[in-house]
Amino acid sequence: MTTILVIVPDGGMLFEAAGIVDILMQANQLLPGNPQSSPYQVAVATTQSHRVVHGISGLNLLADHRLCDLDPTEPRDTIIITGKGLTEEEGSSVVNWLKNAAPHARRVVSICGGAMLLAQAGLLNGRHATTHWRLLDTLQAKFPQVKVERGPMYVQDGEVWTSGGVSSGFDLTLALVEDDHGFSVARNVAQNLVMFLRRPGGQAQYSRYLLNHASDGPIRELQAWLPENLTGDLSVEGLAGRVAMSPRNFTRVFTRETGITPAKYVEEVRLNAARQLLEQTTQGVEQIAVTTGFGGGLNLRRVFERNLQLTPTEYRERFCSRVLA
Repeated sequence: MTTILVIVPDGGMLFEAAGIVDILMQANQLLPGNPQSSPYQVAVATTQSHRVVHGISGLNLLADHRLCDLDPTEPRDTIIITGKGLTEEEGSSVVNWLKNAAPHARRVVSICGGAMLLAQAGLLNGRHATTHWRLLDTLQAKFPQVKVERGPMYVQDGEVWTSGGVSSGFDLTLALVEDDHGFSVARNVAQNLVMFLRRPGGQAQYSRYLLNHASDGPIRELQAWLPENLTGDLSVEGLAGRVAMSPRNFTRVFTRETGITPAKYVEEVRLNAARQLLEQTTQGVEQIAVTTGFGGGLNLRRVFERNLQLTPTEYRERFCSRVLA
């Protein structure tokens, strides 16, 4: 019997925990045994002083246990933490429990922002890991000893598994089932639940790069000008001349005020514009490449594959407006 404890902090999306448990129970139905000796025995614990987990949607979940009542030194196969919680106090209580529990578990798993708690507990030091795309920079900045992976839906490094945002926890759970019981069982679970066993592409296809805006001044004015002038001369020299700076000083000031280099910023603005056109228009890839300043379809494809791990055509198939589909 494989004992799994799912820790659910307050104020999150409850379908994460519910979906994980449903996937594991679906695996039980496909494996030999009976309900009294199920291959997976799953318990849900809340971080609260009561057993009710309040979801961000207003729905509630009745947990099996309060985390504070559970002995962290009890042997467990897998511990899964589905988020980072709403308060530092809540997060700290989970971190302290995990520090004591991790040595007694075969696997420790985080979903979405739960990676922040694993990092705080020191469980990600020197390991490859991921989290929700909005938290990747924060994870890397706060815990530089973590080898942050930006693309994958989930990452396994030894006995520690981490996943990206929200539903990528389902991808990870299917991977756990495959790791435990083989390909055929995991495939059948995925097919029964109408899911990908391995979802095409990585987490990056769902992300939007969060471009920082400079404070009032020439850099802020340049940022406002850029989206309407994507086919112009957006080289460092051209942009520096527009704000009457030397290229060297411009690069230094721009990077300081926005957090990224001018070249990377221009690429992101152009990429966001191309994504919007693929989502909302029927323009061809070549036309979009020209309109957004990439010059040609080959350049656009290279940028998409490098940043999003899929082609422009694949992106359109997955994310275009329902009216255009």
